[in-house]
Amino acid sequence: MRSAVATTEGDRIRWVELPGRERARVYVHGLGATSPAYFTQTAVHPLLAGHRSLLIDLLGHGISDRPTAFDYTLEAHADALARALTSADVTGAELIAHSMGGSVAIVLAARHPRLVSRLVLVDANLDPLPRRPGSGGSSGIAAYSEEEFLAGGWQEVRDRVGPHWWSTMRLTGREALYRSAVHLVRGTTPTMRELLMDLEIPRTYLLPEDDGPLPGAGALAGAGVAVVSIPDCGHNIMLDNPDAFACATAAALRRE
Repeated sequence: MRSAVATTEGDRIRWVELPGRERARVYVHGLGATSPAYFTQTAVHPLLAGHRSLLIDLLGHGISDRPTAFDYTLEAHADALARALTSADVTGAELIAHSMGGSVAIVLAARHPRLVSRLVLVDANLDPLPRRPGSGGSSGIAAYSEEEFLAGGWQEVRDRVGPHWWSTMRLTGREALYRSAVHLVRGTTPTMRELLMDLEIPRTYLLPEDDGPLPGAGALAGAGVAVVSIPDCGHNIMLDNPDAFACATAAALRRE
């Protein structure tokens, strides 16, 4: 396990690092998740193994610190990640990022372009979302006030998301989980989709085939974003169909 100071207050981001050749690959998890649990199997897949790989946990999540004074906006997540990557002597990395992690990766590439050479987004959030009371993900978490969530709303979310997601979500600081969800559904200005379309690096977006066409896929393709559907999977593509994920990701990392 490695770590780096990621805020002016001294809060640390931590990661598991797999040795290998440059250029580095950085794997970034989604809301209430942790990169080692979600990405280890595919990071060592024969199609992807051999590169220096950082399976990194965003601030507030997994093995990283859980500061309660941090605001957990997408921009703040990206800036903290940038500081950690700089400390790790990472530049021009290939980012493979899932769900909320994909949103953070887009913001990172826009704000700190020297750190990112290409993006592989795994069913990432591109647009603001409505708040939906009673749902288990970011839209449901964001439907609470922070006071309601900390006072017991988190227990309702625990019961809704089920044991698989909760096994990593329980490692997330409650303030971190709530604020990250709120800012994820709020999005950025410009939106993550607009930031993605303006980037000038190779970009690939992976989504579950069963979800149907990605809204706005034509405009994304026109901006140079490859949109690739993956069969036999849900939102957690890398866990549900690791071979297809590795094949598609390897192809994305070869794109010019």
